[in-house]
Amino acid sequence: MNKIRTSKAVFAVLFLAVLVGHFWTMMRWNEARGVYDDICYLRQAHLFQRFGLVEGFDTSLTRDDDGYQKAKLKEIGYPDWDDTTAAPCHNLMPATGKVVIQYPPGVGLVLALFPAGHQVVSMYMLATIVVLGFALFALSLARSMRSVLMAGTFGCLAIYLMVNPVKASYSMAPTVVVCALAGCLTARWLTGPRSQPGIWLLAPIGFLLGLTVDFRLANLFLASGYGLFLLVAFLAERTMSRFLQGVVFGVALLAGVIPTIISYAVNAGSPFASTYGNNPDVRPLDFSFAVVRDYLADPLQTLLIVIGIAGSIWLLRQANGIRRVALLTMANLALNLAFFFTYPIATPYYTIPISLLTLWTLLFAALFQEAAEDAPEAAAFSQRAMKSG
Repeated sequence: MNKIRTSKAVFAVLFLAVLVGHFWTMMRWNEARGVYDDICYLRQAHLFQRFGLVEGFDTSLTRDDDGYQKAKLKEIGYPDWDDTTAAPCHNLMPATGKVVIQYPPGVGLVLALFPAGHQVVSMYMLATIVVLGFALFALSLARSMRSVLMAGTFGCLAIYLMVNPVKASYSMAPTVVVCALAGCLTARWLTGPRSQPGIWLLAPIGFLLGLTVDFRLANLFLASGYGLFLLVAFLAERTMSRFLQGVVFGVALLAGVIPTIISYAVNAGSPFASTYGNNPDVRPLDFSFAVVRDYLADPLQTLLIVIGIAGSIWLLRQANGIRRVALLTMANLALNLAFFFTYPIATPYYTIPISLLTLWTLLFAALFQEAAEDAPEAAAFSQRAMKSG
């Protein structure tokens, strides 16, 4: 027991060491790093801070009468900073005649919570602290040396990722935080007794996964495995309980996407019309071995995917109810990888959200199951101690 406590303390110190190192790095970040997407996220935040929550959804370039967008583009040396028709990550919407930001509003909403000029560093620091909290929570649940090593090793990795590759896109910081929370709740939902299906846990899970869509549209696929899992469960049993699970999840998912729906209605003229318009970066799906090679050539993304697959297979071989977790994570991984492997652009962070959602779910499932199995033994030991006393 002392060895387990010592190991937990060592890992906790390692967590804090990685956190301090990250904070030292983040304090030297510059919001003008030359990435066009950054400016659009910051402009959305500026609109929310200037016009409020309701009017801030309107991202028309005609509202740049204070010169915020132009100043940001000029700061990074954009050659056409004064030409509104050439603004990056903005598209003309035929239905409204507006030139608007193409991205959903979630990242701007998060950045708007922090003071201008310090938004990015503040957001990443807070996100890293939250990930640290989940890592410490997982470590506290560990009951055996094996689970301590699992929780400690993954905790260090999860915190490390908050700079590389999560910094690659501002949409990643809030996404990975939500993935940690959704993974924890998913594990709690599926490791509970089958006689108590935990239907109401599906409401926060669905809502959280819906929120990730507000950060990045491709995050919609994070919910795909859940939908398939619930559909198969309903078709297998055909019960009202299973039906209600799907309804609760679907309604909650839709509620989480409401900010994006509002943004589309305001900027594109319809809640069903995308603000991406005819952006050349939006391409039809087409399977390509070159894209697969690009992902496999990325050691970090490949490592996380392999661990996710291996962890799911390991859980699938267990004899207890934890197998349900494996079925969901495998379905979710398969559907997400099918999308990214057929999307003709590969980046160093595209598969990070599904990998982290999978790994947090697997880790917490193993820890919750271990705690449940350990509880009767602890109770029996306590009773014996009371009788002997």
